[in-house]
Amino acid sequence: MDKEKQTFWRSYLSGLQLSVAVAAYTKVPPTWRDDDYVPDINKLYFIEDGEGYVAVGDERHYPKPGSLCLLPAERRQSYGTMGERTFSKYWCHFTAKLGGLHLFHALEAPVVVAIDDLPRMKALFDRLLDAHKSPDWTAGMHEQAALLEILAIFIEQARPASAVPADGAIQKMNAVLAYIETHLADNLTVEELAGLLHFHPNYFSRVFKRTTGLSPIQYVNRKRMDKARHQLAFSATSVSNIAFSLGMEPTYFSRMFKEHTGLAPSEYRDSFA
Repeated sequence: MDKEKQTFWRSYLSGLQLSVAVAAYTKVPPTWRDDDYVPDINKLYFIEDGEGYVAVGDERHYPKPGSLCLLPAERRQSYGTMGERTFSKYWCHFTAKLGGLHLFHALEAPVVVAIDDLPRMKALFDRLLDAHKSPDWTAGMHEQAALLEILAIFIEQARPASAVPADGAIQKMNAVLAYIETHLADNLTVEELAGLLHFHPNYFSRVFKRTTGLSPIQYVNRKRMDKARHQLAFSATSVSNIAFSLGMEPTYFSRMFKEHTGLAPSEYRDSFA
């Protein structure tokens, strides 16, 4: 992937929203099988032992021990056993979205990847399972952190091709995204951002959402919350000053932060203490 695309995808992926539905370790029974169904959630299998098959569309794969398998949401798929030596596997069902788009609709990734560092992957899945079962109030953050690292490894080793957006859109949107990044404290408007590309605001909004999965204002607010999370975690700056640095009144900032993270700013900061 060239430098321009890397710049775009780094900014794009920073807004990835994850949610784990279930995670476990299982020795599957001989009856483990389902054919030609379309789930609304992603599935991730890390195969430790055994044999079987997984399929997405018309492509069938036979993962070996040490493989990480991704069955993306809203794609026709199948799975099943091939004998008595069934899969022993870590597995996770999850959602991963960029705005309203499924992550693996935006990235064309293979179904099966052979993992280089097996002890690391096993340790990450152990962390994911421990966090998923934990009653601690910060367990969801640890759960997402483990899944994020697993997905990062999968994407790095898969080297997927970007399905969207097209190169021309990347070049244009890189300039807009960079402008947003350096003007988060300003009262950014759709008209101002559209003017950077000499687009009509309505057309700009359509192109922006098709490219990023978010409306311009949703994207600006997401980047503000990303910056706020970093400042709360790694600085002693007061909540009020963080809000002002982002061009927001403290009360409105706190309400928006809780909508985005589920935690008040002070609660989020305390989780890193």
